Amino acid sequence: MISPASLHSSVQLVKHPSPPLWLLALLYIVLFIAGLFPVTMFGGLPFWPGPWESPAVITHFFQTQQPRVLLCIFLQTGATVCLGLFTAVVVSRLRFLRIHAAGAYIALFGGFLTAFNGITAALAIWTLLRPAIIADPSLVLALNYFAYALGGPGFSIPMGLLMAGVSASAGLSRLIPRWIMILGLFLAACGELSVFHLIFPQLLFLIPLTRFPGFIWIVAVGFALPNSRPSERVAQAA
Repeated sequence: MISPASLHSSVQLVKHPSPPLWLLALLYIVLFIAGLFPVTMFGGLPFWPGPWESPAVITHFFQTQQPRVLLCIFLQTGATVCLGLFTAVVVSRLRFLRIHAAGAYIALFGGFLTAFNGITAALAIWTLLRPAIIADPSLVLALNYFAYALGGPGFSIPMGLLMAGVSASAGLSRLIPRWIMILGLFLAACGELSVFHLIFPQLLFLIPLTRFPGFIWIVAVGFALPNSRPSERVAQAA
């Protein structure tokens, strides 16, 4: 029989072989914010037009600001790739920490769908900048609205699933602090409620409410989620 003292002294931790979650989280945030600079107040007028702007304003922006738009989608595509990698690693980490609940797979679905929608939105914008497309206002508008749908509610709805799956699975298992779990579930609720933006445009605020406070959540998870566990031999002996 193994005594508690000898067991404690012989505990061996197994590390999860993966990139640091906190690094992927920070890369996602830095690249996304950097992508905002060319097309917001930091890059000067005109700003990236919202879907509520007139067709003339939208088409004029894309017809005259191609370099700024290309830089934006280049950087934010990199951010989206980092988010996809974060999703893969965080779900693998949960499995490594012996989390077998459905929440891990809900997070996997939500995170990968968020990444897919983000890259598709960037490619739609890249397509509308092609010379054969940019000259046709109707095609510019169609691709811009499509990209907005993917990068707006197409971001916040599946991102909410990622947050809910990770927060519930890790929080209920006490792998992350309670405040991270509560924050993640609150932001997840905002993300899921943003589906009503498709019917009620005035609910647009739910999309940035999911995205920007979500930076705090993703970094907190990246630092807080353990990257090691007791070896199988020690766990069985205990």
